[in-house]
This record gives sequence, structure tokens and C-alpha cells, in this order.
Amino acid sequence: MAEAKEGIAIKIWLKVALFLGIAAFLTRLIPFSDFFRNVDTLIHEMFHALATLLLSGDVQYIHLYSDQSGLTYSAYAGQWKSIPISLAGYVGSALFALLLFYLHSRRRERAGLIAIAAIAVLGLVLFVRNGFGAAWCAGFAALTILVVVLSRPGLIKGYYLLVAFICLVESVISALIILAMSLQNPAAAGDATLLDRATHIPALFWGLLFAVFSLLCARGSIKLFDKRGFD
Repeated sequence: MAEAKEGIAIKIWLKVALFLGIAAFLTRLIPFSDFFRNVDTLIHEMFHALATLLLSGDVQYIHLYSDQSGLTYSAYAGQWKSIPISLAGYVGSALFALLLFYLHSRRRERAGLIAIAAIAVLGLVLFVRNGFGAAWCAGFAALTILVVVLSRPGLIKGYYLLVAFICLVESVISALIILAMSLQNPAAAGDATLLDRATHIPALFWGLLFAVFSLLCARGSIKLFDKRGFD
């Protein structure tokens, strides 16, 4: 019985790895895929901002860059607050990808696109302050709203799945990159480094936590996608 369960678990994770590998390959073949990959960056930084606000901190600004990196600069009282704020980025982006596939399984793509556009507009109005980031938020919000307004089911579903798959792939890849950085250069591993400084728990632990959590959310996303597929 134990061996059978182990075999099933291995098959599930092999399927997840294959699914993510194919999705990563295909999404990078699509023209302008770099443009859409910034959606995950925006979500990541907005979760940092949300955690800061929930902890009564002050979000100074968010910067988004053309290489799909981002920065949230915030101020808060209490060193312990850096822990949930630093955790929020990778955890939030993984959960958001899971939410997108849940909405797809419920045939709520339109609601999902409206939510994504609203996040981009909110980020633009409240936090994003560099030139590229502001232009990207405005352009992405306008394009997404246009897709919703055109109200063509095939276009809405295709656009939605493009964004959902890119968010899924990027949430996993970015977490794996942080894990690799925490192994190679723990002092420059982004949020994992910040958590290391705040907790004195090695960056490798946090990098591994981000990677495992993102993969668990990816498994959940794929399970939800299997319920409906491309129908």
C-alpha cells in the first residue's frame, strides 16, 4: 500500500514537472511574452505592499523593471514585521496563480481579468513610481480592459489562460531562482536574504520554503486545470 501511494505521488510530481516545462517553453515562444511576464512581478510586489499596509506600515513606492524584476520600498516600525512582509511576495504570487486556475475551473475568466486590471490600475495610482513600471501598468490595464469590453468568449478565454499560465510558470521559476541564489550567494538572495537577517535562519531554508510552496500551488493549479482543460 505504501509503495503504491509512493508511486502515485511520483507520477503526480512527474506530471507537474512535465506540465510546467511545456508551459514554460510555450509561453516563451509567444510574441511579447516578456510583456506579460511582468504580471507576476506586479503581483509579487503588490503583496509586499499589502502586507506592509496590513501591518500599519507605509509603502513609499514600487518599481517594476523591463527584466521582470521589481522593488517595493516601505517603512514600518518593528523589525519582526519584515518577516511577514518578506514572505508575502513569493507566497502571494503562488496563491494568485492558484486563484486564477480556480476561477478558470469555475468559468469566471471575465471576473479574473477585471480583478487583474484593477490590481494594475491600483498599483499605478498608489504605488508604482518609475517610468517603465507606470507605462507597463497603464498599457497592461488598458489591454486587459479592452479584451473584457470586446466581450468575445474565445478572446477572453485565450487571453486569460495566457496570463494564468505565465503567472503559474513565473511564480515557480522565480522561487527556484531564489533557491539557487540562496545556495550560491546567500547574501544576495532577495527576500530569502532579508528573512535570514530578520530571523537568523539561513537563506537556504527560506529559498527552499518558497520553492516548495510554489510547487504545491502549481500542483493545485494543474489539478484545477485538469477539471476543465481548454474547454
